[in-house]
Amino acid sequence: QVQLVESGGDSVQAGESLRLSCAASGFIYTRYCMRWFRQAPGKEREAVAGIGSDGSTSYADSVKGRFTISRDNVKKSLYLEMNSLKPEDTAMYYCAARLVWYGSSCGDSYDMAYWGKGTLVTVSS
Repeated sequence: QVQLVESGGDSVQAGESLRLSCAASGFIYTRYCMRWFRQAPGKEREAVAGIGSDGSTSYADSVKGRFTISRDNVKKSLYLEMNSLKPEDTAMYYCAARLVWYGSSCGDSYDMAYWGKGTLVTVSS
């Protein structure tokens, strides 16, 4: 049974930091591109960051330089280090997985096979 379970969401002040985690189970984690998405109230879901099975990373322009995505293939975990948080980062954050070739980047596809239920990040000014 595939599971993606996010944690680490919290309410913080602008300028502070948070680290989100996503625990994966039920699939061959090393074969998957992993992404973080977020959805703010009343807005469409957007891709925040991605990391391929080769460890290559990509970021939305809005978070570049502030957020860092990483993965631990032994622990089957995905992380999102978020620094210098802004009120506009307030959203539900989701991790998601998509099967790729071994040693591949996430590419340009955002068609994810598995999704977690999300963790809420609230940033106040």
